[in-house]
Amino acid sequence: MLIKSADDKSKRVALLQSLQADSSLDRRQQDWVTGELWRLRQGIQGERDASHYIDSHFRDNENYAIVHDLRVVVDGEVAQIDHLLIGRTICFLFETKCFGGNLKINDHGEFSVTYAGRRTFGIESPIEQSRRHEKTLRKLLDRLDLKTRTGLPIEFRHVVLVHPKATITRPSVGKFNTSNVIKADQLPSWHARFVEEDLSVIKMLSLVMNVRGTDTVRAWAEKIVRQHRPSDLLALPEFLQSALHQEKSVEASSTTRPTLAQPVASVQGAAVSDAPKRLVCMTCGVKISYPEGKFCWNNVHRFGGGQYCREHQAAFK
Repeated sequence: MLIKSADDKSKRVALLQSLQADSSLDRRQQDWVTGELWRLRQGIQGERDASHYIDSHFRDNENYAIVHDLRVVVDGEVAQIDHLLIGRTICFLFETKCFGGNLKINDHGEFSVTYAGRRTFGIESPIEQSRRHEKTLRKLLDRLDLKTRTGLPIEFRHVVLVHPKATITRPSVGKFNTSNVIKADQLPSWHARFVEEDLSVIKMLSLVMNVRGTDTVRAWAEKIVRQHRPSDLLALPEFLQSALHQEKSVEASSTTRPTLAQPVASVQGAAVSDAPKRLVCMTCGVKISYPEGKFCWNNVHRFGGGQYCREHQAAFK
């Protein structure tokens, strides 16, 4: 059963696209914006593909609750979990990696990826990354007093989903276990093997008094989802915000703004709500600072999705 879908990240895509078209950014800022936009699009596509395979296999299974794109914060620790699958006796944390090249895992569990005709890049271990998320999630479960019937801790398993077209070079047998690193389209066969091999008859008998019902699985998932804390889609690094502030100050000192005028469109009008997110006042056409734009975008009910300088924000009551 599906409890939560992925958050809509179109607002951040629009922000990065507007910054990418801003010729006033220096090389460092342009490189960051370009890289951030590429990573965001890759992440969205990878999570969308993985969600398709997870939903196809588990959505109609009442023994599992599916939570996509979960972000929780506990004691300042942040866990960004791509996909969480809550079962009657076990929880799976799925980490999505949208690699279209060759993923290599060596005998020490170190990950790297190579794209055709390009050099090899070392990457953070998605398994260790998922384990860190588990620690934060366990803290949350303790805070929410979510426990098994026998009081035993919930068992977690970590799974890395890679692009179906990627190739996986694995370490020697017995050196490092990579059975939990699979292509996303192999999820059904992997789960069947897990049920057959890992959940043995003896283990199932030991857990029989610990099994939660379908209603409890749903209740757990809904309680966890209420702790979801979405990231700020308009957040930018300090070095980029500072540049935008400086640019605004220079232009403000050399440009005479027109007198206060009526907004170019009503806040109720579709033309404003559908307007692109650009750091330009829609009334006077003067560039605005990032905080000014963010204030407008976070108050859609007042500004209709448009962006305005502080002077012309006053026209909206």
